[in-house]
Amino acid sequence: MAYKHINSKGVTYYLHKTDVTLRGGKPQTIYFFAKVEKNEKGVPTDLPVDREVNENPRNGFLTVSKKK
Repeated sequence: MAYKHINSKGVTYYLHKTDVTLRGGKPQTIYFFAKVEKNEKGVPTDLPVDREVNENPRNGFLTVSKKK
């Protein structure tokens, strides 16, 4: 079951992750939100313990960042 979040505008988004390789060859995991639960660009995932969801108050855009 993927993590889902409803933003202030009432739209439901599902958290996905994908593994990429940076230019220097270092692997990194990227987290992103999508309106559909099944997305071909990533795998549905739960919110990691060390991350938190932030919402842009102007447009309702969701981002995932490390907890401070």
